[in-house]
Amino acid sequence: MADFRQDWFMFLLGGLLMAFVIAQSLFFLTRAWKHGRKLGISTATLRSTVTSSVLFTIAPSMAIAATVLALSNALGIVLPWMRLSIIGNFSYEATAATAAMDALSHTGGINTPVTDAATFSGIAWVMTIGSVFPLILLPLILKKIQSKVAKSANTNAKWTDLMSAAAFIGLIAAFVARAVAGTGEADKAGDGAGILSVLTLLTAIVSLLLMEWIVEKRGWKSLQPFVMPASMFLAMGAAVLFAFILPDHLAALEWRS
Repeated sequence: MADFRQDWFMFLLGGLLMAFVIAQSLFFLTRAWKHGRKLGISTATLRSTVTSSVLFTIAPSMAIAATVLALSNALGIVLPWMRLSIIGNFSYEATAATAAMDALSHTGGINTPVTDAATFSGIAWVMTIGSVFPLILLPLILKKIQSKVAKSANTNAKWTDLMSAAAFIGLIAAFVARAVAGTGEADKAGDGAGILSVLTLLTAIVSLLLMEWIVEKRGWKSLQPFVMPASMFLAMGAAVLFAFILPDHLAALEWRS
């Protein structure tokens, strides 16, 4: 039976979307280059700017690729590929997909393939609609938000930093808790929380801390953006490695909350 998540129509849709994105990027790049030449900026400077911009996108692209791979098991490769090529990041896409899966009674979370077309459609709609509202609201309210944030930062910078850090830590804690505890019933596939998920989590944490320490110790500030995506790829590789080297009864060992 063909996999509807990545049949020819899905790839055609993804290809058309990518063609539009690339065409749009080339259009604005060409316009910017011509405008720069009109302003008297040298060709060497323009080339240097383009080169540095390309290099700067490598690290974020690694994180995007890791997110596509993380979601591909459940949603196929095409939908995450289209989503992450336009808008979104791991924290949003995974949270929206997981919330939709829970609401639609899909057991297994992002570790289990979505085989029901209606469920797949519902998940895609939740992921899409959730990212549309900011595009509508931000042009209307961003200026007011920025003025409030700037005022708060000027009067109480420590409190602003604390709230931002708390929000980020809370988001990460939710993913950590799911990897450790999981959900579901004993006789059904849950989120796969068990030996493998915890070892993968620990690998990601240790890799991140170790690379952060090396970058800080060696003063390699230019490598800082690569630390998080690299730790994600190392954790994925570790998960595959542990699945091969651990005895079957340990690799398959899971627990439920």
